[in-house]
Amino acid sequence: MKRIDLLRLIRARARAQGVLITEREGGSDTKLTVGSATFVVGRHRELKPWETREILQALEGEFGEGWWKSG
Repeated sequence: MKRIDLLRLIRARARAQGVLITEREGGSDTKLTVGSATFVVGRHRELKPWETREILQALEGEFGEGWWKSG
């Protein structure tokens, strides 16, 4: 998945559910805090499948199980 698409998906879902999201830019990554979940997204244009899966699963506590599948 492309980095920009992942960030758009997360931002849209957070906005729809009224969850606070903060972003801090580091030297080689972006640190996101969505509700109580904190994780790092690398600055690669294309994320590896396992990176994407880990991030999406980390957000299940905030958005619900399988939230990215429901559109």
